[in-house]
Amino acid sequence: MTLQPGDALAAHNFGLQIDGVMVEYLQEVGGLSMEQDVIEYQQVSAAGKPITKKMPGVKKAGECTVTRGMTESAAFTQWINESVAGNMSSARKNATIMLMDYQGTAVKRYNLRNAWCSKVETSGVKAGDATALTEQVTIVFEELVIE
Repeated sequence: MTLQPGDALAAHNFGLQIDGVMVEYLQEVGGLSMEQDVIEYQQVSAAGKPITKKMPGVKKAGECTVTRGMTESAAFTQWINESVAGNMSSARKNATIMLMDYQGTAVKRYNLRNAWCSKVETSGVKAGDATALTEQVTIVFEELVIE
């Protein structure tokens, strides 16, 4: 690894794998979130003093958003279509967001279990506009495992 003590990862070195296949032409991955309920309970100590404790509760499912250039990627489009069609037996896939060092070696992985696309939004088209078209896909998942 090329990172020295105290160095942070650079935001521009990242990748996304879906069932082990790298997604090409990514622009941004953002909004990665997952929550867990917090259970708060109160009790009284042997000395009669109130004590408040907190414990982990139920994990909630999470989501993230992927923005990519609109390309002819048949695999990614098929995954979106399977999700939109409700064909969950083939739409649920494992995905990994990888953060990489300066040499392209994955240093941190966010593994998304049973991920599928819940929303697709394309950038607007406009006559005379000289920008690239993008699609933004919201990916929901059932479990997050960080390595």
